[in-house]
Amino acid sequence: MKKVEAIVRHHKLEDVKNALTDQGIHGMTVAEVRGFGRQKGHTEMYRGTEYAVDFVPKVKLEVVCADSVLQTVIDTILRAAQTGQIGDGKVFVTELAESIRIRTGETGEDAL
Repeated sequence: MKKVEAIVRHHKLEDVKNALTDQGIHGMTVAEVRGFGRQKGHTEMYRGTEYAVDFVPKVKLEVVCADSVLQTVIDTILRAAQTGQIGDGKVFVTELAESIRIRTGETGEDAL
């Protein structure tokens, strides 16, 4: 099993969710996060004064999936989240040792 974490733009969340659902991928966790990469934040104007926004608001998606559908999950996220501009986000993939469904006690891929 793998855990896929994707940091994407807010306005792309619905596109990514719909694209994953269309591919038969159900279940994800979403959190609002703030950070920066090469984008290094940006500047905004407020009441005529310019100020720096160092941490850009983004959305973090977490999807746990079987190894057999990993590439589908990655490709779907990349296709749905991409705008082609700096700040589109990142995808991280990690090995997952175990998963357990609390309600039934199922483990491994059965718990997904």
